[in-house]
Amino acid sequence: MFRYEDYVASAASIREKIEEFAPDFLMILGSGLGFLADGMEGAIRIPYAQIPGFAPSTAPGHAGRLVFGGLSGRRVMAMQGRMHAYEGYSQEQLAFPVRVAKLLGAQGMVVTNACGGINERFSAGELMAITDFINPSQASPLTGPNEPRFGERFCDMGDVFTGSYREIAARIAQKLNIVLREGVYCYAHGPQFETPAEIRSFRILGADAVGMSTVPESIAAHHCGMRILGVTLIANMAAGMLPKPLSEREVLEAAAEAQPRFSKLILEFLKEA
Repeated sequence: MFRYEDYVASAASIREKIEEFAPDFLMILGSGLGFLADGMEGAIRIPYAQIPGFAPSTAPGHAGRLVFGGLSGRRVMAMQGRMHAYEGYSQEQLAFPVRVAKLLGAQGMVVTNACGGINERFSAGELMAITDFINPSQASPLTGPNEPRFGERFCDMGDVFTGSYREIAARIAQKLNIVLREGVYCYAHGPQFETPAEIRSFRILGADAVGMSTVPESIAAHHCGMRILGVTLIANMAAGMLPKPLSEREVLEAAAEAQPRFSKLILEFLKEA
């Protein structure tokens, strides 16, 4: 398990490279969505391999580096790629960058992903603001000794995704004529896609979308007191909903197609948040 000193050492290593830069936001960019960090002003790029405590990101479409710079007038620490439990990492490892971002000064987090749609009223290619999540496994980055310098032992989870942030995103989407659904995200371990029976069960539980990330980072960020906007791209409809197999290629193609509206939404959000 990581000690508090491990997070401090990682933050100190990063500070040597970014000097006085202190991020307002941590931005976690999911599968095929790393392009948002490419246009950052005065960008400083640090591969995860050069940062103590950071695990490599092996998923397709994940560059595996931090990018620090300006975006829409805000100071941003962007993760071009994240870690997943299916890569063999613990929940604590998945949460490590979030806690380091908090130590560097980040007070807000924008977390993105590409997911499978479960709600039959939704369509592939649409965006969804996350209102809540279901974590069937109950795996948590808060397992183990609590570090009170990050948060309380028993963390309330009644408002993980900040309501005012969703209101800002909804207003921007309406102004830009972007379809932005709202819904509940279900966390699946992966890497295999879910079975049709699992999708039916998740729908009964109240899930609107399913994916293999986001929940560990959001638990850790909420525990740290960070405000959170979660936006997911419905890259495809989940297993059993359409008469065709699911594929990794489909997810990356959907992310590429969604780039213009995804970037507009996030860039405008950063201006107003």
